[in-house]
Amino acid sequence: MPDDVRGAIVTPSQGRLMATWMPLSGPSRIPQGRVLLSWTVAGEDCTNVTAHLGLAGAQVLLAIWPNLRGDWSGVVHSTVAEVTELHAALRLAIVVLDRLTD
Repeated sequence: MPDDVRGAIVTPSQGRLMATWMPLSGPSRIPQGRVLLSWTVAGEDCTNVTAHLGLAGAQVLLAIWPNLRGDWSGVVHSTVAEVTELHAALRLAIVVLDRLTD
């Protein structure tokens, strides 16, 4: 990871993860429903990866994958995709419930 970023905001798109760097100088808040991945070298050919989820009122620790080896994107892909899709479904359910109760 470059020194001037907090991590990468990732979103699933057509079966792949699309990433945008989140600079240290920018806002510290993770956009709602987005996942911020950050990683550090943990030894020879090992990487520690952390994921945080942006929610309306907070940012929460989503997952930690310690000591991943090689190309670790496949390991985190399913978690990022499932959480992002679940968040979108919950937001839709809230909108529908709000409209039904008005």
